[in-house]
Amino acid sequence: MPMDEAKASSAMAGQQPLDVSWDLGHVELAGLHWPATGDGRCDAVNPLIGLHGWLDNAATFYQIGHGLSRWGPFYAVDMAGHGLSSHRPPGQGYLLVDYVADLACLLAQHFPHQKVRLVGHSLGGIVALYYAAAFPENVEKLVLIDSLGPITKPPGESVSQLRSGIEKRLTGSAPAPVYPSVEAAAKTRAGGLSPLSEQAAGVLVPRNLKPLGKGFSWRTDPRLRHPSMIMYEESQVRDCLQKLQADALLLVAEQGLLKGHPLWSDRLALATSMRQIQVPGGHHCHLDGDTAPLLAAIDEFLSPPPSIE
Repeated sequence: MPMDEAKASSAMAGQQPLDVSWDLGHVELAGLHWPATGDGRCDAVNPLIGLHGWLDNAATFYQIGHGLSRWGPFYAVDMAGHGLSSHRPPGQGYLLVDYVADLACLLAQHFPHQKVRLVGHSLGGIVALYYAAAFPENVEKLVLIDSLGPITKPPGESVSQLRSGIEKRLTGSAPAPVYPSVEAAAKTRAGGLSPLSEQAAGVLVPRNLKPLGKGFSWRTDPRLRHPSMIMYEESQVRDCLQKLQADALLLVAEQGLLKGHPLWSDRLALATSMRQIQVPGGHHCHLDGDTAPLLAAIDEFLSPPPSIE
């Protein structure tokens, strides 16, 4: 789907977002902003911050961004190396803890003295979860979309994981493919690891592309595909979930990736402040297909408790 069609699709979902950027000093992040709609439910002070999944970008929230802005200003962030955000310097990688630190810098520098509502999908949900656990005083509510912590490995695999990550850094990445059109790139993404409809891929993909010669290539940093040098152990994830204090909502997609996670139920039991709701769709249930049930679940979660007169 060409860029103008993608914008038209987002317009059907509501108000067009504005392009924004934030200079953190060590990296510049880009994003999309849906201004608060100003209706009776709106909190004009405390923002909602959206964090996308691995290899996605801020456009992942096109279908629900306007709906979320009913509750306050909504900002969807391109995480480092994704979308229109800058890449990390040579010699650095994309560790999970660095994404959490980026979020901490973003909030401290550009949203100071505000309690935020975090909405994270997949990788973005993991980043939001860890930030909420580490800085409970800064997070009012947490929404996780098909996400409940990182993939873990046992301690005995730490050395082989380290070697794998270093070897890939030494060999580098293969040249990125060049596609003759945005539509061709979107079609490739539609059949990826977490499949999307061609319409949804057409909304998501243009922000991850750059012109190259007579075609288009990926703007995303190829190092995002490198294996991490450090993986979490399950005990570390359990500690994070046990320390979570914010009121939290887990949205589990009926055909998503989370339902196949063998540790899903055990992890959920540790997060006593978290409730779960099943919603229709696949891993990108917030972008692809009927997003109304998901948005309704978030609306109910964000609604303030009724006043007692």
